[in-house]
This record gives sequence, structure tokens and C-alpha cells, in this order.
Amino acid sequence: MSAQSDRRVRALTFFGSVTGAAVVALDGTVLTVAQPRLQQELGATFAQVQWTSTGYLIAVASLLVFAGRLGDRYGHQRLFALGMLGFGAASAGIGLCGSIGWVVALRVVQGVFGALLQPATLGMLRAAFPPERLATPIAVRTSAIGLAAACGPVLGGLLVAGPGWRAVFLLNVPAAAVGPLVLLAGRRDRPEPAPREALDLPGACLLGGALLGLVHTLVVTTQDGWTAVDACLAVGGAAAAVAFIRHERRATHPLVPAGLLRAPGIAPALALLVVSSAALFGTLFVGTFFLQDVLGLDPFVCGLRTLPLAATMVLGAPLCAVLLRRCGPRRTAGAGAASLAAGVWLLSRLGADAGAGAVGVAFFALGAGFAAVLVTATSVVVGRAPAEQAGVAGGVKQTAMNVGPTAGVALATTLLALWTPARGAGGGAGFLAAMGPTLTVLALLAATGLLLAVRLGPDRGIRGYRRVDSVSHRAHS
Repeated sequence: MSAQSDRRVRALTFFGSVTGAAVVALDGTVLTVAQPRLQQELGATFAQVQWTSTGYLIAVASLLVFAGRLGDRYGHQRLFALGMLGFGAASAGIGLCGSIGWVVALRVVQGVFGALLQPATLGMLRAAFPPERLATPIAVRTSAIGLAAACGPVLGGLLVAGPGWRAVFLLNVPAAAVGPLVLLAGRRDRPEPAPREALDLPGACLLGGALLGLVHTLVVTTQDGWTAVDACLAVGGAAAAVAFIRHERRATHPLVPAGLLRAPGIAPALALLVVSSAALFGTLFVGTFFLQDVLGLDPFVCGLRTLPLAATMVLGAPLCAVLLRRCGPRRTAGAGAASLAAGVWLLSRLGADAGAGAVGVAFFALGAGFAAVLVTATSVVVGRAPAEQAGVAGGVKQTAMNVGPTAGVALATTLLALWTPARGAGGGAGFLAAMGPTLTVLALLAATGLLLAVRLGPDRGIRGYRRVDSVSHRAHS
């Protein structure tokens, strides 16, 4: 492959990775705005509308690791193209649906294809860039996700107010064309002609069942009441998790290679993603109610108050890539975890007279901290994984980013319910009384990221590893 062709393929791969990640992020945020109108027009119940999000989340979380393994075997660009096309087709189907049942079913299908493309966006970057150059594309990808999440509610509101809720889903259809473009440009990550390892289908089923039970249980925790089905799924998920661990220890070709999680810094980076995303999204859940119910802000002004978080995510991610190269992952992630914990703590100290400045500073610290953690941990997980296991690494990373936020919201909901009655106050005063201790727990959770950041490894050893892996990357290319 000529140098010019190599640069063209790398640029298109980078564009496809960023576009795919942004499409998934945008889809989730615009849907929240469209759900009320969807419920009205289709005559759906609140529980049915909730399943448009829950069904998608369960499908994605259950399949991410297996999808990453498929990418390692058949090529990340192939999986990316299939995922984008399927995601676009399912979106088009939802836009034409006439019943809530079909919407929920196609959201599950959309989740399946979303699971195929998400690990591929990271696997393609790992195949196209040597580890020492991964930080910048990952940072831009992070900025695109932050921008999509920030613009989603605004864009969704415009679409729902104009063409209607169906336009929210039809928005994904043109983006599906990016998948075939990336595939036709050339497959840098073409699998080796050596004999392929057998796919661990039993392990994939057990892991999928465990994650299905876990995610469903966390979602149910945020709702009122449990049913017999909920209890069965929780017990079944726990049993599947135990069976998966035993199976992986005995399998000849396990779904998650044992050496992957033992690679320097990968396991701590995954744990860092879980606790940090749990702390952030739990805080956002609490903070939204604080801004609207305690301060009495309307949704639009509430969005403006949280804008510093989105701005620092978008603008700060590239800066975090520079810090990562100069200071190393341990210091960068440690600073990010400290900033995140400080932001949560600042929010916990606010009262009913909180001004825009105090709220803005807290959300600024949240965004800056999470951007540093996300860029660093993603770079460690994807960069230190062997190139032939980049898909599984991306799938495990994306799974952490699905489980963490769900667990954070469940934890925040549980703590608020636990402490609000004990204070003996109702309405906004009762919520405010419970908000402080709830956010204090979440701040402590975020602070555990400091301990995990220390375990990301010495920076000098990382540079040596990168030089060796860079030689291997050029030989493979």
C-alpha cells in the first residue's frame, strides 16, 4: 500500500470511527426528547415507552464483547459496515412504525446492530494507528461523542416540534452510508490467513445472560416494585455470571482471552471507567432534579446551566490527549478522577440559593475530569491490547461504559429513596436534604478513581511498550 493510499485509508477509517460513535451518542440523547410525543401519538403507556430505551440498552450491553470478538475474527471494517447499515435500516423501520410494539422490537434490533458497530469503531482505530498515536484520534472521538450528546436535546426538540418524532429516527439513515465507504476504502485490519480460533459461543451466551440480568436488575431498581419475572432475571443473571467465570477458566479459546485483562493497566482502566461513569451519571441524575425541582428552572435553562460540562468534554478531550503524551496515563487519569470527585462534592454543597456561577463551576469540573478519565482509560485499554484482540478490548470497554452509568443512576435512586423519608421533609426541601449525603457517596466513589489511576502503570514502561508494539504494527501493516 502506497503512503498516499495509506493516509487516505487511515483518514477515512478515522472519519468512520468518529461518525459511528457520534451517531450512537446522538441517537440516545434525541430519543429522550421524542419519547413524550411518541407516547401520545401511539397511545402507549409510560412503561412501554421506557422499554424503547431499556430494550435497546439490554441488547447492546449483552452483545458488545461478542461483537468485538467477531470483529477480531472477520475484520472490524466489515462489522462496522454491517452495524451502520443495520442501525440505519432499523432506524428507518422505527420511523415508519404504527404501533409501540414494533417500535420496541425494532429498538432491540437497533441495539443488536449498535453492539456490532461500537467495538468496531475502536478496533478500526487500533488497526489504523500505532499505540503511541492513538491518544489524539480517541480524544477527537470523545469530543464528537460529547458534542453529539450536547446537541441531541436541542436537535431532537427542533425535529419533534417540526416534522415530528419519526424524524428523530430517520436522522440516522443517511449516516448509514459511511459504513460501506469505510469498507470499500480498504481493510487494514484484514484477518490473518492463519487458522482461526473457534468462537466461544457458550461463553458468549453465558456472558450475554449475565449482562442481561445485571442491566435489567439495575434498571428495575430505579422503578417502583419488583415482579416475579424481575426476580427470576436477577437470579438467572447471577447464575450465568458464575457459570461464565468457570467456563472461561476451562475453555480452550475463551471469549475474553485471559492475557487481555492481565495486560498492564487494562483491568484498572476498566474499573476506572465503571466507577467514574457511575459517579458522573448518578450525579447528573441527581443534579437534573436539583436544578428543576429545587431551583425551579425550566428544562431549557437547566440545559444551559449544565453546558459547561458538555463544553469541557468537547474542548478538553484534545487537551487531555496532549497531557497523556506528556505526563503519562497515571497522572492524567489521577487529575481527572480528582476533578470529577471535586465537581460532585461541589454540587453536594449547593443549596436552594445556588447561583449560576457555582453550578457552572461544578459542572465544569465534572466535564474536565470525566474527559481526562475517558480519554486516558480508553487509550490504555485499546492501546495496550494486542492488535488481534482490539475488538474484544473495545467490546469490554464499551460494556463498562454501559454498566457504569446504569449502576450510577440505580445507586443514586436508591440513596435518595433511603434518605428522603428519614429527613421528614417533603417536596423540594426533602430532596435537598437527601441530595447532600447522596452526592457525598458519589464523590467518594469518584475518588476511588485516584487509587485505580495509580495502577495504570509507570509511564516509562509504557513508552517502552509502545516502541515495541509500534514496530509490530508497522510489520503487520
